[in-house]
Parts: sequence; C-alpha cells; structure tokens
Amino acid sequence: MSRLTAQSLRVQLVHASAKVYAKGWVANHDGNLTARSGPGRIVATPTAMSKGDVTENDLIVVNDQGEQVSGRLKSFTEMALHLAVYERRKDVQAVIHAHPPYATAMAVAGFGLERPIIAEAVVSLGDRVPLVPFALPKTEAWRAGVADHCERYDALMLQNHGVITWGDSLEQAFLRMELVEHLATITHHSMAFGGPRFLDEAHLAPLLDARRKAGLGPEARGLSAPQPPARPPLNVPRPAAAPLAGAGGIDTERLVAVILEELARLER
Repeated sequence: MSRLTAQSLRVQLVHASAKVYAKGWVANHDGNLTARSGPGRIVATPTAMSKGDVTENDLIVVNDQGEQVSGRLKSFTEMALHLAVYERRKDVQAVIHAHPPYATAMAVAGFGLERPIIAEAVVSLGDRVPLVPFALPKTEAWRAGVADHCERYDALMLQNHGVITWGDSLEQAFLRMELVEHLATITHHSMAFGGPRFLDEAHLAPLLDARRKAGLGPEARGLSAPQPPARPPLNVPRPAAAPLAGAGGIDTERLVAVILEELARLER
C-alpha cells in the first residue's frame, strides 16, 4: 500500500465502510473494517454502529494487541480475527469482514468456493476460497481458524458467520470481498441450469503461475508452496428432481430428461 497520511486513511476507511453498506453486505451493526495506520497501530470502524453511518469521528485506534488507544466508541469482537491476519501477514494493510448474502448463504449451508469456476478469479483469489469450520466467538479455535488459513489464502468463508478478506489496501480487500460474493452469486444462479461445471484441474497450473507473476499468492511473497489440501467431496447441492411418476404412471419425457442430465453431469 502506498504511504498514506493518517487523515487520508481515515477518509478511505469511512468510504469503504459506506460502500460495504451500500452493497448490502451488512445489516444492523454487522461487519467491520480495519487498516494499518502505523507501527503497532490499526484504525477501525467501531462496534454497535451501522456501517453506512460511520464518520471519521467515529473511528477507533487499537494497538497490535487489540487494546484500544483512542476513540470514544468501542472495539468489536471480531478484532481478534483481524489481528490474526495482521500477525501472520506483514504485507496486509487492510481487512474487511462482512456478511454478503450469497457467500454467507453458502457458508451457512456448509459450503466454501472449493472448486474454481472462472479463470480470472483463480488469478485474483487462487484456486479456492475455503470454508473455515464454525467455532464459538472469543475462543482460540475461532481465531486459529483464520490464522491457520491466512498465509495461503486472501479470502475465507466462515461457516455460519460470513466472509473475511484482506489485501495491501482497503480497495484490494473490498474488491476481494466483491469477487467472493460475485462467485457465490454465479454459483447460486447456475443451479437453475444443473449446477456449475468446474475448471479442470489441468487448467489450474498456468492460471496459478499467472497469479504468481502478478505478485499475488504465497509463492509471490517468497513462501514455498505447501501441498494444497485435498478438496472436499463434490457435493454441491442440486435442484430437487421432479417425481418421475405421477398419477398416470411414468412420465417418459421427464425420465429421458433426467437420464440426459445425469449423463452430462458424469461427463464434466
């Protein structure tokens, strides 16, 4: 991130907070945004306030231990997740947590974006946006779920919670949140046509190499590439099939359609 004055950073944070609200990614007092503002200092939106109402005077500052050092309002519970990212990723300058509806719906249903569906997104986010298993807030498991994933990934879906993204600027963190929600929305809408057809594993290597050359991903930061974790079983929910038989017996047209759909699925 380019060097910013404390004042310009606060302006950016308020603007990003308003955009998160305008996108419909938060409701009530949901969501939180932070940005590094100097050595050992993080500026943040406060708790108990709509992200559409946040002003520069409402922002708070905490140290790298999460202790509040300025601001009239209070910090938020998820600060521990933000701090886990800042501790593990010295390159990160901003973190956003929100509840974008389609991505959060997937997380609530127990699904991450574990298989890529669009080539460009692999360059931007990597080969997956994993689902972090649910843990109770304020527990070590809650914090560790983010900490254990953040070195390899730039976005996470939090089971029964929401999404968290980070980047080298507030803009990059925001765009990553936007892309996660975009992919989840496309995944949802594809169900009307039988569900997504995922990119072949053989196509991922050149896309991930392009990601590295763009300065993104763990390899671009000088980390050795760990063996990627096994993908979870392919159990993306599909629309319930209509009954094959009605009062008049077997629906031949429906039976043929189901057979064709199954053959197409097996060919993917």
